[in-house]
Parts: sequence; C-alpha cells; structure tokens
Amino acid sequence: MTRLSIFPLPGAILFPGLQLPLHIFEPRYRSLVGDALVRDRKIALIQPQRSIDGAPLYTIGCVGRIGEVEAMEDGRYNLILEGEARFKLIRELDVATAFRQVEGQLIEDDENDVLSAIERAGFEQEARRFASAQGYSVDWDSVERLDDFSLINGVSQIAPFDPASKQALLEAENIHARCELLIQLMQFFGRGDGGEEIMTLQ
Repeated sequence: MTRLSIFPLPGAILFPGLQLPLHIFEPRYRSLVGDALVRDRKIALIQPQRSIDGAPLYTIGCVGRIGEVEAMEDGRYNLILEGEARFKLIRELDVATAFRQVEGQLIEDDENDVLSAIERAGFEQEARRFASAQGYSVDWDSVERLDDFSLINGVSQIAPFDPASKQALLEAENIHARCELLIQLMQFFGRGDGGEEIMTLQ
C-alpha cells in the first residue's frame, strides 16, 4: 500500500508513460505541489465522480511525477506531470492537510505487452476512419512507428471522449482490453450525423 496525495480533477486523465500539462492556481493544490516538490515530486491524479468539492472518487487513477515546473511569483505553478503507474484506490485518509490523501495499491502494467498483428491493424484502420470523420490531421508514419503501449495509451488520453469513457479506458485491465474499448468508442463517437456534440477533455 502507498500513501498518495491526490489531485481530484474532473475530466483529466493521465496514463503511464504520457505527460499532462497542468496549471495550478487553487491554494490547496499549490500546497499539494509545494509538498510534493520537497518530498518525492509525486502527485496522484484521479477523477471525482461528480464535479463538487469532496465528491467520491473513482477507483482507478494514475500516479504522476512532476517533471518540468515553473513556479510563479504569485504562488501559481505551471508543470508537466509524467505518468508513472496506475493505482487502485483502497481508502481515503483522514488528514489535516488542505489537499486530500488516500491509500492506494499500485498496478503493475506490462509495458512490454504487445497487440497481435490483427489487433494492431484493426485499431489503425478504425483510427484512420475516426480521424477522417473528425477532420483530424494525423502523421500516420509517426503513428506506425509507435510501440503498442505508447499508441494505445496515447490515443486513450487525447481522444475527444467524455470523462466517463476515458475513465473506462484507464480502468481497462490491459492493453488488449483498452484497444478493444478504444475501437468501440471510436465507432460510437464517430458515427454522429454532425448534429451531436462530442464532449472533449478540457
């Protein structure tokens, strides 16, 4: 079990191996960052189930390490959070700090796990169809050079799905389950008639 200081941010998802830029301005989260910088530079990002203060948390989040950081004169921070490992929420702790803390169990994902040739081809085919339907410009040569872990997690983090769908991707057991869910989500969100608004990650 690991004690984790959390940043419960609605709509924000971080995956292992990826980066997320954050602008920290609330006093309690400035305190969170300051505390992390003098300890281990780690912050656990997890979504609350509702957008209200103190809302219950989802069960899976991601521990990130503060990489680049810019401390401003007024106490705000701009930083890059680098995803290290998913974690399972065990329980929330009763603490005196302004920020929330939990006890979590780190999840060991196999970064060397690979998709089958059929899984990879099916994913890339659906990704091309989805990108074309959404009007995205994609460097497919660069995409083809990505390893499976980076590709599937990368698309899961940046795809314009609603927060609940992105949470489901984060909770997927492994790269194979995540790939299959991604394909389903691209098919679902990509079949709109243009009159439906797709919620995007803010």
